[in-house]
This record gives sequence, structure tokens and C-alpha cells, in this order.
Amino acid sequence: MELYRISGSDRQALWNILQKYLYELSGFYDLSLDQEGNYRYRYFDDYFLEPERRAYFIINEGVRAGFAMIHPYSETKHVIDYVMGEFAVFPAYRRQHLAAEAVSMLWDQFPGRWQIKYSEKNKPAASFWSGVTRPYRPFVTRNGEETLLLFDIRKDQRDAVL
Repeated sequence: MELYRISGSDRQALWNILQKYLYELSGFYDLSLDQEGNYRYRYFDDYFLEPERRAYFIINEGVRAGFAMIHPYSETKHVIDYVMGEFAVFPAYRRQHLAAEAVSMLWDQFPGRWQIKYSEKNKPAASFWSGVTRPYRPFVTRNGEETLLLFDIRKDQRDAVL
């Protein structure tokens, strides 16, 4: 498995995949379609304009199996280094531990203070994120139906956990 950094030439592919992901999330969030039938994603263009935003395809055996979008902009007053803006492994590749492997690869590449948010209504996401962050003893806050995890990934800590 590998993480492939998405560039401008991959923009349309990411947009198409992001639309399918947002459709899946529409069961947990109130997302609306624009006039062209697409889900709005306010920061999409910023991933191609701001160097501190990064998007990756999760590649498994030469095939796109998912994606991750990270950025440094906290939604709270907490100081962080990275936010998992969006993350998905496509249904055909779930239950193969690819998501945990991809997250581990991202954390190896970007140690620091992380923030992850998910809807409590999204039971698979809640189970996944609480499981993969448990070794880092995240600070957990809840706002209505959303959970926010804050945790620190240090290189020495990663070696001890893995």
C-alpha cells in the first residue's frame, strides 16, 4: 500500500471520488446539492492552492482504494499541527486493515498534534477513530452529535506503540 500525493492533474479524479464520499456522508450530515447536482465542498480549491493542505490517494495494489485530506486549521481554540479534513476507504476495500495502515503511514509522515472530528451517528467511523487513536489517549470532546479527538503523535511514541 502507498500514499500518492494528489496534484493538479489528479484534481478531477479527486472531485469525482469526493462526491461519492459526500453522498455517503449525507446520511450523517445535512449536505445539500448545488445546481449541477454536486455536493458543495467549500475548501476543495484550497487543496490545490495552499501548500499546507495535502490530499493523498490511498493506493492498494495499483488501485485507488481511498483518499485522505489533511490541513492545519483547527476548528477549536486548541493548537494543532494537522486536522484530518476528510478520510475514506472505499467499500470494496474495507475490512482489510487498509484504513489503519493508511492512517499509520500519515502519522509516520506527519508527527505532531492531530485533530479528528466525526459524527456519532456514523458508527463505523466512531469505532474506527476511537480504536486507532486509543494508544495515544486522545482528549475527547463532544458537541451534540459530533466527537472531536485531539492527540499527539511523536516519533518516539509511534515506535513504542507499533
